[in-house]
Amino acid sequence: MSKQTYRVCFCFRRRFRLAVAEAPDEIRGFFNRYSENGLMSADHLRRFLVEVQKQENATLEDAQAAINSLQELKHLNILHHHRGQSLNLETFFKYLFGDINPPIDLKRGVQQDMTAPLSHYFIYTGHNSYLTGNQLSSDCSDIPIIQALQRGVRVIELDIWPNSNKDGIEVLHGRTLTTPVELIKCLRSIKEHAFTASDYPVVITLEDHLTPDLQAKVAEMVTQTFGDILFCPDSDCLKEFPSPESLKKRIIISTKPPKEYMSAAVPKDTQEGDSQNGKTASDEEAWGKEVPHLKGPASGNDKEETEEDEDDDEEDPDEGVNRFQKSLAPEYRRLIAIHAGKPKGGMDECLKVDPEKVRRLSLSEQQLEKVAEDRGTDIVRFTQRNILRVYPKGTRITSSNYNPLIGWMHGAQMVAFNMQGFGRSLWLMHGMFKSNGGCGYVKKPDFLLKSGPNNEVFDPRATLPVKTTLKVRIYMGEGWYYDFRHTHFDQYSPPDFYTRVGIAGVPADVVMKKTKTLEDNWIPVWNEEFEFQLTVPELALLRLEVHEYDMSEKDDFGGQTVLPVSEIQSGIRAVPLHDREGKKYNNVKLLVHFDFV
Repeated sequence: MSKQTYRVCFCFRRRFRLAVAEAPDEIRGFFNRYSENGLMSADHLRRFLVEVQKQENATLEDAQAAINSLQELKHLNILHHHRGQSLNLETFFKYLFGDINPPIDLKRGVQQDMTAPLSHYFIYTGHNSYLTGNQLSSDCSDIPIIQALQRGVRVIELDIWPNSNKDGIEVLHGRTLTTPVELIKCLRSIKEHAFTASDYPVVITLEDHLTPDLQAKVAEMVTQTFGDILFCPDSDCLKEFPSPESLKKRIIISTKPPKEYMSAAVPKDTQEGDSQNGKTASDEEAWGKEVPHLKGPASGNDKEETEEDEDDDEEDPDEGVNRFQKSLAPEYRRLIAIHAGKPKGGMDECLKVDPEKVRRLSLSEQQLEKVAEDRGTDIVRFTQRNILRVYPKGTRITSSNYNPLIGWMHGAQMVAFNMQGFGRSLWLMHGMFKSNGGCGYVKKPDFLLKSGPNNEVFDPRATLPVKTTLKVRIYMGEGWYYDFRHTHFDQYSPPDFYTRVGIAGVPADVVMKKTKTLEDNWIPVWNEEFEFQLTVPELALLRLEVHEYDMSEKDDFGGQTVLPVSEIQSGIRAVPLHDREGKKYNNVKLLVHFDFV
């Protein structure tokens, strides 16, 4: 054994001896209950899996496989030797804290029905997918597109404009100071990385600012780049959207009627919103800004809530579908599978459900909030057949995001987020799409898809009875000593950790609680239980954050994760924590007991 391997093994043993010494009495009690003479056999472990972990179908072979996976550590002298194929307290604790015991079983893969129309799914959706940073002056690149696809994002947005010579096509945030990237580069990167994380279809939403001759060039680029994997519908308008299953490994184009090309200039909403609001990047710190609540209408004194979003260059009303069809290059028109645009006639026309065709409607976060105040059921009815895309308001200069639940609770399929931004709202997005094997498509709950006998639909504002109760016991945390500098939290003493525990969901379910703060401890043992009564558990997300208390300054960030409640496995689970950007730490985890009653 090399010196380096020995050092790793020694640290590993020391680490878990410390953890076992700190283990709550309840963990020791479970071991004593499901062991004999200090050893847990495969049969003992199987009973533990069935009775405590609620894995009703666990077999003796499953238990033996778990034990076998831990034997490698024994052979490396990381753990104590023990007799036969069984676990002692130390290896049992290693099992509980290990990757083999996650809160969500990603090995299950896709388990939802994927044969329904696209409109029946929440879809992992990016906004301005090409931006590397802020919305005003950052570079445009294919790199953030690649990163989004690798994470599992299924909707990529490209703003396409003529280049300075008006003989080529560039991707950039129009009328800002962002530097462009060539369209062909983005398309090639999409083709190369589209299906690295998921086989389900990738939708490219085009914000089109091109003349018909340049549209013909786009059609040629798209056709040559994607070839047979490009989905082209047989007719101009679909009567019903195809299913994700039927569109596996296909690329879909969605766009709205193009506007006349306008010369590049800083848009009015960017100029005024930035100066009025006075916000800077420091005001949007990764974990310092709480997710906005959904209760009641938007605050009337929020200076970001200007009327300029109504005229956002991203989604102006078009002149009607017929004019759109005539203005398009025919080659380009044939590529559009999901038609978008706002019909004339106000919100009545926007939300009209046509039994003969389906389409995509886009609303800003502000517009959705305004419409949802008195027409929430109309939105739900619209999204049962059609696709609703929600996008951030124009004043989010720092690439911040909004609360995605307002879109999801109304059935919006494409809640578009700035994936290059940070913060709690984006953590919720990451958490939602851990569902269904992380494939980027999550089936909407049945109540958002069905109508009652009198054509009534789910009312997002209705007060509903409690459907289930989730109990969450935070036992302890471990791993900061290995993933952080020893002076990261405090120059002279161990950190003072506490955990925030809460629910994001419909307004009635939203709550945030916290544990006590434990002083001077790299392996904090809180052993505190929290109870959450949920009226709509299908849309609930469990939020876990660890912070380090700082008396003189702002508390330090120690990790976070968001878990879809509908996929949480009961029992004692090792919950990996992530950094501000959503990247999983190497070692930092919480040991948590989940129970549904």
